[in-house]
Order: sequence, then structure tokens, then C-alpha cells
Amino acid sequence: MAGRARFGARDLVRVWSSAPGAQRMRRPTDVLLVTASVLLLAGLALVAPGPTAADSALQNLLEALPTVVNLLWGVAYTALTLWALVLLVLPLAFRGRRRLTLDLVLAALIALLGSVLAGAAAGTPADETLGSLVGVPDSPVYVAVRLAVATAIIVTASPHLSRPLRYWGRVLVLLGAVAAVAFEAAWPIGSLAGILVGIGAGALAHLLLGSPQGLLTAEQVDIGLSDLGIDATEVAEAEDQIPGEVLWRARTSDGESIRVKVYGRDAWDSQFVGSIWASLTRRGELPSLGRGRESLVEHEALVTLMAQRAGVAVMPLVKAGRSDQGDAIIVTQAPHASLRTVAEEDVTDDLLDQAWRALLTLHEAGMAHGRIDSRHVVLGSDGRAALADFADGELNAGLSDQLIDNSRLLVTLSLKVGHERALASAQRVVGDEGVVDMLPYLQPAALGRVTRQELDLVEWTLKDLRAAAVELLGVPTPPLQQIRRVTAKSVAIVAIVALMAYTLISAFSGVDFQSVVEALSTANVAILIGALLLSPFIQAGFAFSTMGATLRKLTYLPVLMLQYAIQFIALCLPSTAARLALEVRFFERFGVPPASAIGMGMIDSFSGFIVQILLIIIILVSSLPAFTSPILSSSDSTSSSTDSSPSLIAVVLVLALVMLIVTLIVPKLRRRLLGGVPRIRAQIAEQRRNAGDSLLVLHHPRKIATMAGGNLLAQVLQAIVLGVCLAAFGESAALSQLILINTAVSLFAGLMPVPGGMGVAEAGYTAGLQAIGVPAPIAVSTAIAFRLVTFYLPPLWGSVAMRWLRRHEYV
Repeated sequence: MAGRARFGARDLVRVWSSAPGAQRMRRPTDVLLVTASVLLLAGLALVAPGPTAADSALQNLLEALPTVVNLLWGVAYTALTLWALVLLVLPLAFRGRRRLTLDLVLAALIALLGSVLAGAAAGTPADETLGSLVGVPDSPVYVAVRLAVATAIIVTASPHLSRPLRYWGRVLVLLGAVAAVAFEAAWPIGSLAGILVGIGAGALAHLLLGSPQGLLTAEQVDIGLSDLGIDATEVAEAEDQIPGEVLWRARTSDGESIRVKVYGRDAWDSQFVGSIWASLTRRGELPSLGRGRESLVEHEALVTLMAQRAGVAVMPLVKAGRSDQGDAIIVTQAPHASLRTVAEEDVTDDLLDQAWRALLTLHEAGMAHGRIDSRHVVLGSDGRAALADFADGELNAGLSDQLIDNSRLLVTLSLKVGHERALASAQRVVGDEGVVDMLPYLQPAALGRVTRQELDLVEWTLKDLRAAAVELLGVPTPPLQQIRRVTAKSVAIVAIVALMAYTLISAFSGVDFQSVVEALSTANVAILIGALLLSPFIQAGFAFSTMGATLRKLTYLPVLMLQYAIQFIALCLPSTAARLALEVRFFERFGVPPASAIGMGMIDSFSGFIVQILLIIIILVSSLPAFTSPILSSSDSTSSSTDSSPSLIAVVLVLALVMLIVTLIVPKLRRRLLGGVPRIRAQIAEQRRNAGDSLLVLHHPRKIATMAGGNLLAQVLQAIVLGVCLAAFGESAALSQLILINTAVSLFAGLMPVPGGMGVAEAGYTAGLQAIGVPAPIAVSTAIAFRLVTFYLPPLWGSVAMRWLRRHEYV
């Protein structure tokens, strides 16, 4: 550890995450935090200022705790305040940090203003809100202002602090929130609102002023290398960087050039929200929340060693481990150059063949690389082609992962030397059959971010590369399935069907059009806007279900765009058919054969069907509120007549039983029913044969859980939006009732051969709401509002998503 002697003890205790003059940046994660905070505060405003039943229950629980626990709450509340004050003063004691104090003051002012506005929306006077900042109010207030201001300061300071100090601040925020309730300074809803205001204020301050990335300095990297036993010199940041990772170049005491990858303990990109955002936009199928820094380094080191052992030309591993400060570091020999930096005239045909042989050797060992691009096809010290960076490598890879590697290498080489030389090299090493197998994978969806960016800079497209390969090999171009598009005629038909549907619903419900108009005029516009803002989150659940239906690695953002696009085409196709058709086309772009793509789409749809059935059964057999209100109940009905009226559930069950009896008695109907069973079984068997590898997803519990969880999330969010629409007209219902109504209507309308279930869905929601006691005019109005925010308006952003998918060649 000779290198350690060069540094003082102050370097061993890390307070700040970055150097004093570290560059600041504005992050998409802060936009996400501000948006989420505003939406959640809008939701809390529906029941603010409290107390709700949950508020009273938690308050009673805290009062029942021993006295000594209440003393601890006092300590926690005081510690939260003191920590916020420490953070305000701490930057003043360090050179180059004083600007941070101004950031914290700005965040505190934003939180104070936000608390006053949120409190005013809930009916709390501004003087009461401001008064609770310096003392304990006589009665609980909404919002917990001191908690909001302290949270804003802690959140704003977090990117500047080392990870242990961040965690300490977060713990104090949670304890302080409970302490505020224990002191009766705020109801639990007020504490929650305080945290949301603080988070939103801190994120807004980051957007206005920027925040550091939490990257190590060269001196700190030198210390980390010393912890691993490497005495390094000339430590400098590498040119090519990867989001969430930091690359450095250095030299050992022997003069060997090394490449250092650091997963910093304090890197903001590796934090919880940063990891989620990265997974949505650029990383893989899931965020790296369950894989620590050490496991990422160990995985890359293991794959590198196994590839080297298999005879693959790689950059040999030097050292991997964890520094004393908690930074995960992996060190390999540095390449002489990458394919990106080599001049085209220096790329010989032999060098192209060497790259193909290295990748082919890796595949013959049953592995895949996962990051093939111009940065990771490199030249070693001997001038021969090699592979670098096995962070996304797989030891037991499937054929599709290997074919994606091949397609990426073909595109990478074509970008460097052109189609003719790249295809000729692939023919020499992989063979004609191997090149043919790549054709379905020559899609933007199969390429990495860097390669897609490089494609934008050239004049040719992947279609040109596919055409060149088809012409060279003499094989037919892979067919692409067409999607039915929205036309002016289909939009006109939709409008006519919608008008007829609402006319029939009004007649069926026993209310005239004027009553519906009057009920609609009483709607709270702000609440309806809240329902519209919540509506796009429904597709987030369906996106998780789609990702769970395949073993392929998908990026979340394109899958989410797919769900919005499904809403667009659902205007002219039945919802289930629209979802299946577009998903098949989407999976084909990832190189999935049409039969397997159909299987994946059917698995996705079937999982949603199962979740809907289970939700209905669970609610009906449990003690949760369901369709228990009599159908014929009215304001002027007597209690006896009301009690004797059947419920909607009873009517539905009786009708179903009558239909079954009639079907079994009438010979023609009985033959049709029984004769259709073999046909259905044959269709299921055929689909199962065609599905092929897509059924393998059912052997993975994590995938099944992802599908079930995504569909469950979507159903619950739809029910919440329905409840928000109902609240806009001054009515309310139990969540279980809303879930039952939405699930039953979604299930039934999805089976109807009507685009989007138009008319059918509106009638179903109206009948369901009436069945739980909602007056008929409000039931019709709620059904109209709900369908407006979840079906008729979403195609507006769905059309944008469809254009995005087409522009990026995902469909």
C-alpha cells in the first residue's frame, strides 16, 4: 500500500460526493420527482386536511405506546431540525462549497411557499401554516411545515453528500414525520404532504440550479487503486464514458496501461431513483436495485475470466474488488485503441475477421457479450482485435442473445468500413447461413444506444443493410406484418357509434339527456383534470405485464410507448385484438418469429384475463364491499321494497343460469356448444405448437409475477381513476366496489367485437355504479368522464407514441 502514504487522514473520511468545482447537471429524475410529488399532493387534496380513518388509527396507535417511546420521538424531531441547520451551515466551513448554502435556502423557501399553497387548498389559513414552522401548533395542521422545509434541505443537499450522510438524512426524515404525528403537530396525512412538498422543492431546486453527479476525483480513484494493491500513476478520466459507470485510464508502477471502471459509492446515477430512470430509458429489462456495486464488478470479472479461459481475445483482468470507501472497482489491461478511434484505412480485412472470430469463440463457449459496439471492439497491445467490457455478458446465453451480438457486430463493422466489406467478412467467418440468421435482428431495437446514435450520422439505414445482405445471399426479405391504421372514416364511425351508445345508455338508465347535462355541469373540473393526469400511469402496469411475457431483454420506455400506441389503434380495433396485433409487430422487430410473437402476445393477454377473473372471485367471496345495493332502490322506495329487490349480482347469476339451462335443453344450441369444444381445443393446441419458445416464460416465476403484478397494478389504477371521476361529482365508493365494477366491465367489453368496447363499456360502468347506489344521472356522467380520460383522450398522446415507435423502427 505504498500509494496510501501520499494521502492524509482527511481523504479517508468522505463528506462530499464530488469535488468542489464539479460540473452540475439537470437530471430527468428530478422531473420525475417533481411530477410525482405534484400528482400525489393533488390526490391528497381530495381528503385533506384530515383526519381520515387511517389518520385516527395511527394517532391512537402512537398514543398507546409507552412514555419512553414518546421521549424518543422528541429526540427525533429535534434531530431532524438540527440536521437541517447543520446542512445549512456546513458548506460555509469548506472552500468552494458556499454556493450550496444558497441552494438550500432556495429549496427551503420553495418548500415554505408550497406548504402555504397546499394548506390553503385544504382550507388551512396561511398564518396557521407559517406559525407551525417555529412551534408546535395547538391542533394538527396541514401541511407539516417544519418537516417540509427540513426535507427540502436534506433532499437538495443529498447529491452533494456522501452516501452514509444521505442515508442518515433519509432516516431522520422518516422519524421526524412520525414524530410530528406523535406531537400532534400534524395528522399523518399532513406529515405525508410535508415529505412530498419537501421532495418536490428539493427536486425543483436541482432543476433550477443543477446538482453534481457524485463522481470520484482522480485523487480518490488513486486511493481506491491503492486499496486494491495497485500503485498507479497518471490517473485520468477516459474519453468514452457510460452512464452509471465511470472509466479512468492509468499506469501501474511497471508502466502497464490499465483501464479502471468505478461504480462510485456516492454516484447519483447508482441511487434508487437514478437506477429506476436508467432502467426505463437505457439499461435493461429491470433496474439494478437488487444488484449491489460489488456484485456488478464480480459479474463482469467472472465473465471476463471465463471468456479468457475459453480462448476469446479479451482485455485481461488485472484486479477487481471494493475500496475501503465502498467504491467498486474493476481493472483490466487498457486497449491500444477502440474500433471507434481507428481510421478506416487502418481497418484491414484480417482485423474484421479477427473480430468475428473473437465473438464466434465466445458464442461457442455458450456465452454472449451484450454490449457489442464500436467502443467494445478494441485492439490489444499486439494490434489484434479483441472484446472489452463484459458488464452485460451472459455465461449461459440463449441463441437469440448470440444472434443479437452478431447483428450488432455486423452493423458496427458496416458503420466503419461499409456494407460490402462487413458482409464479406461475416460470410468468411460465420457463413451464409449465419448471416441469414442475423437478418431478423437487423432492427434498431436490437442495437445499443451508441450504435443507434452512430446510425443517425450516416446516410444509409438498416433497411439498406438488409437489402444488401438479401441481394448478396439471394434470400427473400423477411416479411413485416402490416398494422391497420386510423382513417377519417374510422374516426367518423367512432363518433357515430359513441353518440348512439350514449343515447341508448340514457334511455336504459331512466334519465333524460338534460339530467345528464345538468350532472355533468356540476363536475369539479380540477378533480377531473387530476383523473386525466393519473390516466397515463395505467399503461405503466400493462408495460410491466408485456415485459413479463417474454424472456427477451426489453427496455421499459419502448414498451411503455407500445402501450400508449395500443390506446391509439384501439379506436378502430377491439382492445384485445389491437393489443395482440401491435405486440406481435413489436416483438418481430426484436427478431422474434411471428408464431412466437403471437404466443407472447397471447400469454400477455391471457395473464390479464386471469388477473381479472381472480379479482372478481376474491372480492365476491370475501367480506369486501361489492355489488350489494338493490337494483330497484330509489330515494322514495320504502325500506321493505328495497330489501326485497334483488342485487345486480343475483340478477347476473340468475340470467347466467337461465342461459345455461336453455342452451342444454334446446338441441340446436346444445350441439353448437358441444361441437365447438373440439374446435376450441384444436385451436389451443395449434397456438401452443406455434408459440414455441414463448411458453418457456411460464417456467420463470419472476416473469409470471411480473405479468400478474403489472396487470394487477393496471386494474387497481383504473379503479382509482374511476373513483376520482366519481368524486368529481360528489359521490364516493369503496375501492373494492370500484375494482369489481372496472374489472367486470373490462372483462366483458374486451370480449365484445366492438372497437374499445364503445357503448358496451359505458353501459356497464353506468349499471355497475347504479348497483352500488350512485344516482342514475351521476352514474351516466361518471361513466362518460371515466371513458373520456381513459379511452377517448389517450389516443392524443397515443398517436405521438405511435410516431415515436415508427421513427425508431419498433413497429
